[in-house]
Amino acid sequence: MTSRSLSPESRLAPQTTTTFDVQGMRCAGCVKAVERQLTQQSGVLSAVVNLITEVAVVTYEPEKIQPEAIANRLSQAGFPSEPRTTEVETFNQYQEKRAQSQREQYWRLGAAIVLLLASSLGHLHHLTGLKIPLLHLMGVHWAIATLALFIPGLPILRDGWTGLIKGHANMNTLVGLGTLSAYLTSCVAWLMPQLGWECFFDEPVMLLGFIFLGRTLEGNARLKAIAALESLLALQPQGARLMGREQKGETEEITIPVAQVQIGEWVRILPGEKIPVDGAIIRGETTVDESMLTGEALPQEKTVGASVKAGTLNQLGVIIVQATQTAQNTMLAQIIRTVEAAQTRKAPVQKMADTIAGYFAYGVMALAVLVFLFWELIGSQLWLDPGATNPEILSLKLAIAVLVVACPCALGLATPTALLVGTSLGAEQGILIKGGDILERLNQLTTVVFDKTGTLTQGKPQIVEWVSFAPWSQDSLLQWAASLEQRSTHPYGQAFVAIAQQQNQELFAPDQVETALGKGIVGQVNGQSVHIGNQAWLETAQITIPEACHHHLETWSATGKTTIFIAIDHQVAGLLAIADPIRPDAAALIENLRARNLEVILLSGDQAPVVKNLAQTLQLDHYQGALSPIEKAATLRTLQAQQKVVAMIGDGINDAPALATADIGISLQGSTDVALATADIILMGDRLMDFEQTLHLSQATVKVIYQNLIWAFGYNLIAIPLAAGILLPQFNFTLSPAVAAGLMAMSSVLVVTNSLTLKKSFQKTNQNPQ
Repeated sequence: MTSRSLSPESRLAPQTTTTFDVQGMRCAGCVKAVERQLTQQSGVLSAVVNLITEVAVVTYEPEKIQPEAIANRLSQAGFPSEPRTTEVETFNQYQEKRAQSQREQYWRLGAAIVLLLASSLGHLHHLTGLKIPLLHLMGVHWAIATLALFIPGLPILRDGWTGLIKGHANMNTLVGLGTLSAYLTSCVAWLMPQLGWECFFDEPVMLLGFIFLGRTLEGNARLKAIAALESLLALQPQGARLMGREQKGETEEITIPVAQVQIGEWVRILPGEKIPVDGAIIRGETTVDESMLTGEALPQEKTVGASVKAGTLNQLGVIIVQATQTAQNTMLAQIIRTVEAAQTRKAPVQKMADTIAGYFAYGVMALAVLVFLFWELIGSQLWLDPGATNPEILSLKLAIAVLVVACPCALGLATPTALLVGTSLGAEQGILIKGGDILERLNQLTTVVFDKTGTLTQGKPQIVEWVSFAPWSQDSLLQWAASLEQRSTHPYGQAFVAIAQQQNQELFAPDQVETALGKGIVGQVNGQSVHIGNQAWLETAQITIPEACHHHLETWSATGKTTIFIAIDHQVAGLLAIADPIRPDAAALIENLRARNLEVILLSGDQAPVVKNLAQTLQLDHYQGALSPIEKAATLRTLQAQQKVVAMIGDGINDAPALATADIGISLQGSTDVALATADIILMGDRLMDFEQTLHLSQATVKVIYQNLIWAFGYNLIAIPLAAGILLPQFNFTLSPAVAAGLMAMSSVLVVTNSLTLKKSFQKTNQNPQ
């Protein structure tokens, strides 16, 4: 990511983020050039560019610049661009782009076959002595080279020249200089035979043939790399059966584009159809396959009132669903946006590679000049027999080989292709990872911190025991408490409301409700002040805890139950015990984390005895209870000060500060919106063991990234000296420009192909449903 230093005024000014489709990027040097072009524009605050998906995500001040102006400036710099009109690319739009890309691949493949065939026929006479009519004439070779250079090769020459004069030389600049140098030198040798130079018109023809062949293979590999994202886009239904809306009732059924469905409208879904929008069932019952979003293999039963998600598959019954989100804001749309955004967030190692690639082309051009001068002035005098080889032609061929063999493309593709495959694989299996930098940090993890409620436990607490004090009965106490807890999203509050609804209690509308994160809730019910929370919080509110409560508190805490106090008008009216079952996969995950030599810690706002009981059950040595959200975050900072890389797994509003403080914040699908927004990783399947899968994915992806980078750097470190003639004095070995082009093309193909091996190396371990 590239950004400029922001003034205080810029930080306060309104900001907007827009995605641009950018064409014409060939290598990591182009990525750096596009980012530089974008951030140099007044009003642009930051820009992140992805080579594989060919998008730029730009944050700017709309008061100073508009997306159209940004796109125009970028297009003028040689990178045709346009802002996206929709937040999420539709499947049809993607298919259209894919078809265009495939047409280009076929054209390149055809050009490669023709060029390689033509150059092979040109060499046939030298290899076999067989003369094909006309092909022995130098004029025919000139014609073939001219056609090759100025028909299929023209886009390369044009793009390379544009990059050179605009200050962002790229791979096409190097290839263009190499082919044009070989062509012009051969023209001079043909027109001026008295110079005694060799004509090698076949070299630029074969060179371009290998370039096109390599780019065809690379393009096909890239399409395979983004196939996982394509499968997510394919989940988006295109139409919906509209049949009414809230408050207006049922109407005649019509089919409309899903993007036009509004909140509150009713849609009808038949068995076997994909659900078009997020909503709630108002009629019918069915089972729904949600595996494409959550990774959950078993179909889920859905009845009236149950929520359903866009992109999931209705299996058995006809259902009527009332839309609760528009198509742009469904869970599926958010997943696609998250995956696309993740692929523009660069890992630190990628930033280094892009920086190097930004100067790579200029370094190679300078090196090619030095190679030419060395062999022309020094090398030919030291190691070549006089008259055996023309020094000018040899020097030029070696310089051309250096230009062509150097490969900034492999550097540029090494990281983004692996991240593209890795993040898309995660999304397919219900693991949303918000960036490549997160995958890299996961691989450095030393400590995992868990919240208790809703994380290690199921987050479905139940009230198991009640004690009330006169004049309050259990029923009236529950009525007052549940009335206040209607405003709470905490699982404990939902337990109050659930049991009140089971008993058909009439609930009152509370007033002046305030929540103390991790402590309790206070408000007015029927004009009376109601406090619900833990002992310490009530005591800070000057509420005295009766002696009769202490026996219950000790007994319940010893058995792992949480004690909640209820005070009305500053007098304790009762207390209750809440039990929250442990998740079935919690113990197995903790055991696996220990096997990875990771430190596991439990931090909770729950009462210390309850936290201790859970820690002992799960055999955790490090735990703390009765912590406020701020104290949780402070504990994480203490761990980080000890040079530990900390992941925090939580699910509630009170976990948001800790999730933001941790090096990696992880949240479960059923979490609050605040926790989901703060987290770096979201486990959509609401299964703890998916974190183990996330670690597997991180290790596999980072391993492939480093393999790619080692290959990209290693290839250039070996291939460039070979092309420069390092083995010529000792072994009389050189790389011809055509062979150099073939090596360069295959280096990029190998990087992309290696990234695709992630699909085989990362195997999903099926988890038991919760």
